[in-house]
Amino acid sequence: MSAQRTLDSKPLCNSVSECLDDYFEALNGHAPKDLYDTILAQVEPPLLRATLSYCDGNQSRAADMLGLNRATLRKKLQQYK
Repeated sequence: MSAQRTLDSKPLCNSVSECLDDYFEALNGHAPKDLYDTILAQVEPPLLRATLSYCDGNQSRAADMLGLNRATLRKKLQQYK
């Protein structure tokens, strides 16, 4: 990602907030089940993929960037395949 695109993009928290607003609106008053796990299952895989890609597949470097132990990263990669 270029520095210019980063400066022009809105913060990630804004995108997440908009997506959650849309999600709750789509529920049409129904209560979500296991919301935390649902959100993590949607957010973690692309986070892991993008970080690994940025690190050219180097799991040690990716784990360090993510603030995870390498074994934890491997476990999450297996979890999401």
